[in-house]
Amino acid sequence: MNGKTTYRDSGVDIAKADSLIERLKGRIHKTFHPHVLSSIGGFAALTEIPKTYKDPVLVSSTDGVGTKLRVAFMTGVHDTVGIDLVAMSANDVLTTGAKPFFFLDYYAAGSIDEVVYPAVLNGICAGCEMAGCALIGGETAEMPSFYKEGEYELAGFIVGLIEKGNVIDGSAIERGDAVIGLASNGLHSNGYSLARKVLFDIQGLAVDSRVEGLETSVGTELLRPTRIYVKPVLEVVSNFPVRGMAHITGGGLPGNISRIIPDGLSASLDLPPGTVAPIFKVLKKLGNIPEDDMYSTFNMGVGFVLVVPDNISQEVVARLSSLGERAFIIGRIEMCDDARKVTVRSDDTF
Repeated sequence: MNGKTTYRDSGVDIAKADSLIERLKGRIHKTFHPHVLSSIGGFAALTEIPKTYKDPVLVSSTDGVGTKLRVAFMTGVHDTVGIDLVAMSANDVLTTGAKPFFFLDYYAAGSIDEVVYPAVLNGICAGCEMAGCALIGGETAEMPSFYKEGEYELAGFIVGLIEKGNVIDGSAIERGDAVIGLASNGLHSNGYSLARKVLFDIQGLAVDSRVEGLETSVGTELLRPTRIYVKPVLEVVSNFPVRGMAHITGGGLPGNISRIIPDGLSASLDLPPGTVAPIFKVLKKLGNIPEDDMYSTFNMGVGFVLVVPDNISQEVVARLSSLGERAFIIGRIEMCDDARKVTVRSDDTF
């Protein structure tokens, strides 16, 4: 055997990865708040709990982007999936009333691309700024032969903070309460295996195809980033008695709202006209998807839900609207009269 074999010869270029991270440090530091005590590059990240909390509770969540990444690979657009990554975890901890505090990411690829990697990390930084949390660290793994060329995996981890006495868990929900929906930005980051099967496998469309009913190309529509509801919802939580909240992800409205409703109660939802976004109508038509599957797979135009006393529901909607949200009352809490905790109907034509 002639010559020497280095780690770089095996496909791992540590120097390149370190150089890219060094170039991105300034962008990452822009997400920091005064409670971050360490800088990028250490073995572990340090943060202090703000002294304003008397009885703090840590709220954590972890998630990925799912097969939405496949659309990013197909389009070559990588600056939005980082926002999705933050959104999926930030909106989850938000359901307890917690404020997102810090975030960590995991990025793994066969080789670190000097264009793709910074695009993804910039998206993660943008998502952290939208959620008001600091990107305090993460892991960048280069794994030759483990991933296909041009592909990568993402995972995110978040920790939020809330006073113990202020935790919202749905236990206070009562009969007669109003269910308020916040508009989604399309599919967000769920149901992509079904959406891709319909659009690409069954219909044979490309990411640059135009479809009747959509204002943009298929790829652009599918890459709309998940909305991050943190700032407007925390504003409402600090001013109104919110009894329960749900992030509408896999399982749709029935699967996620049922997670917060106490035993003996149910939610009857009637989505106002215009709630169901065009992409859902296109998918149902092109894939001949049963209505039950649509509601149990996709968010159907509602990305986040709040349950509040009925007598303040209109005021809450008005406050959310003033904060730039498209909010609407989508139902009421009732006594449970059958096995299903959540029923959904809509006047939108499919």
